[in-house]
Amino acid sequence: MDKQLDYDRVTNVLSQYDVIADGAEIQGILCGMLCGGMAVSERKWMDVLKDTMNEGAAFAPELTVVLTDVFNELCQQLIEAEFSLNLMLPDEKAPINDRGLGLINWVQGFMLGFGLYQQNLMQCSEDVKEALQDFADISRMEEPMTEDEESERALFEVVEYVKISALLCFNELGESLLDDQKDKPSVH
Repeated sequence: MDKQLDYDRVTNVLSQYDVIADGAEIQGILCGMLCGGMAVSERKWMDVLKDTMNEGAAFAPELTVVLTDVFNELCQQLIEAEFSLNLMLPDEKAPINDRGLGLINWVQGFMLGFGLYQQNLMQCSEDVKEALQDFADISRMEEPMTEDEESERALFEVVEYVKISALLCFNELGESLLDDQKDKPSVH
């Protein structure tokens, strides 16, 4: 079977091919695009990643496979709607500041991806606008955290908030799979 799709593996493959991003940022961009209204069946996401992460150049085949796996896994998580969104972040054994930076990269990626698909925030609910404002604040966090229980709890809470907020955006603006399956016969 495929190797575990985790932050370290995806980040290592990205750096092998000189892509200046980590797994968190890549997953964040993809999640932002989906939550901003990109159809799950749309295939332009690879072009967006090429343009934003690889100066428009095609990705190596191995990297294309890994990115496709990340995209497919993310779609699966979003449409299961059981709040099973797993942010691709450094694992718990990593130093807290590495995990915090991973979260910042994820949120910045999300905002980039979301902005590509959702320019009109006037039509968004107050909850989505507030979540995006909070994401902007999170993306600017620069304070190093101390390795203590309070910081661990705070980081955990922010990660959970980001997950719930991303799902909120997806539920409001994301293309549901039903919208996406236009070839299915409709019931009148």
